[in-house]
Amino acid sequence: MAENNNKELEKEQELLAKYDKESAYRQALGKWGWIVAVIAISMTFFHLYTAFVGPYRSMIQGAIHVGAGLALIFLLYPVKRTLIQRPGVAWYDIVLAGLALYVNFYLVWNYERLTTRAIVFGFETIDIIVATLGIVLVLEGTRRAVGLPIVIIASAALAYGVWGQGIPHFGHAGFDWSVLSVRMYFSSSAIFGTPIQISSTFIFLFLFFGVMLVHTGIGKFFNDLAFRATGKYTGGTGKAAVTASALQGMVTGSSVANTVASGSFTIPMMKRAGFRPEFAAASEASASTGGQIMPPIMGAAAFIMAEYTGTPYSQIIIIAIIPALLYFSGVMMGVHFEAKKHNILGLPKEQLPPIKGLLKKLDLILPLVAIIGILLAGYTPTFAGLAGIATAFIVSFFRKDTRLGFWKILYVLEQGARVALPVIAACASAGIVVGIVTMTGLGGKIAGGILDLAGGSFFLILFFTMLACILLGMGLPTTANYVVTASMAAPALIMFGVPDIAAHMFVFYFGIVADITPPVCLAAYAGAGIARANPMKSGVTALKLAIAAFIIPYAFVYNPVLVLQDATFTTLLPPLVTAFIGMMAISAGMMNYYITNPKLIERLALFVAGIMLIYPGNLMVSFGGIGLLAAITVIQTLRKKTTVTNTQS
Repeated sequence: MAENNNKELEKEQELLAKYDKESAYRQALGKWGWIVAVIAISMTFFHLYTAFVGPYRSMIQGAIHVGAGLALIFLLYPVKRTLIQRPGVAWYDIVLAGLALYVNFYLVWNYERLTTRAIVFGFETIDIIVATLGIVLVLEGTRRAVGLPIVIIASAALAYGVWGQGIPHFGHAGFDWSVLSVRMYFSSSAIFGTPIQISSTFIFLFLFFGVMLVHTGIGKFFNDLAFRATGKYTGGTGKAAVTASALQGMVTGSSVANTVASGSFTIPMMKRAGFRPEFAAASEASASTGGQIMPPIMGAAAFIMAEYTGTPYSQIIIIAIIPALLYFSGVMMGVHFEAKKHNILGLPKEQLPPIKGLLKKLDLILPLVAIIGILLAGYTPTFAGLAGIATAFIVSFFRKDTRLGFWKILYVLEQGARVALPVIAACASAGIVVGIVTMTGLGGKIAGGILDLAGGSFFLILFFTMLACILLGMGLPTTANYVVTASMAAPALIMFGVPDIAAHMFVFYFGIVADITPPVCLAAYAGAGIARANPMKSGVTALKLAIAAFIIPYAFVYNPVLVLQDATFTTLLPPLVTAFIGMMAISAGMMNYYITNPKLIERLALFVAGIMLIYPGNLMVSFGGIGLLAAITVIQTLRKKTTVTNTQS
């Protein structure tokens, strides 16, 4: 049994290393494993300590956060992916890890001078050298832990900062490197700006909370709960997979990692139930990707959104509820219609987790209840994260199978730092882009350029912004993508009168769906690896299932009441009801099944009816959509009755 579990873990790690850059780290560290463990555990203790007593000044907190993070990255992630299996750590990576600690603690040791006297009297040569080295180390660490695209974007931003005077339409006076480097590294508006400030406080805690849920067995409880709730219905294994991935995805924050972790269990079950391999992979990928928009925790970018928009995080998780429900209802309906099409039934009662056993473990949901309750009570995300971690730790001791021993506690503390490394690197590099945008005024120029390109058409502004987010998302992790697009693309929407929160949610959504948008749909590829399915077919199917994610952002921008802007019961209920019905019609059209197999004209009519029902602010259009859907319902019902009668006779 243990041997089978080890084989499953090895298979998961292989898939993660193949499809997820963040998981492609060294396995055979040798004696350096102890050094990594000490740094990682110390790093986790540092964040727990500062969460409890209060953080240091933002740049000092950020420098310790980035310094320890980069040191771990150089020790864990080799210079090339092909070197992962090589035992030990290369000498040059040890040197780079030491330099990463030095350049960041240089800021800590010289903080008063660098942030006061040096600004007035000028920076010393050693300051410029350290800043330059720090920038290079951030970019190299990001390349290893996250990937090349964000490094190219950050490097292009730096080049623009120095040679911007040669850029037509978007030019600026240009900055000397001696000025630009210290502004990037010794100020609170670039590398140590908002993304790292949030990463070093809220994000780290919630990532660690996700690790606690996994290693205390609470994540498995979510799976069992999902299967008990939906497993007996038509296509039960698929619906349970969607529900379980939604529950787990909201705390893991990684589409690919959640696809592999949940999919290793759900995808084989879906295949055994009769779902096509491509569909099993796609449904898991779609649900896991959607976990990042699922309150109460969502992805790491949501914490940065709270800071950028000035909206308390407790309000963001409420605002995000309706879009998230619409997204998952779309995926769930797609699974339902696929199951009806192929006559895939639910699981028999004896194969479902016993309800008595689940009731006995109901206390495992307390950590999530603690976080939600504390956030809604108006306390800070830091306090909520700390309370959730403490509650998960305490609850784990209630029973033997979830209890953490001494060595397991140390392992969990180490993993808490490890999972944060890609986020730290991404936030630091994204901070470079934000710093350049702020220094040069590039954000306003790009926003103006989008407005000019769209020729005043609001729809084209949304369309171009969507394309930019998806294209960036194909190479950037969600957090970095959001930081970049929030600085460059969201201002164009805001300039056109879109409420801040709706504009930021728009770019947030489209950055996330890049994980299931062909041709670079990494979550779908990871699911296909488990299902042994065609990766591209899995990606296309995931796109069909997640079609809601491409429609909902337009709906809440055109009708901000869906993100609770100036919403009342009477203004919210009609568009909410029609949106859910519209999603059902569109999902049926995508899956090519409604009450029975539709003819081509009926399938097109389902799409049209769905769009009419989701179309905001016009009751006549919505009534037209209801009428069209009713007509298709009658036609298909009569055809199905005729088919059944003919078959029986």
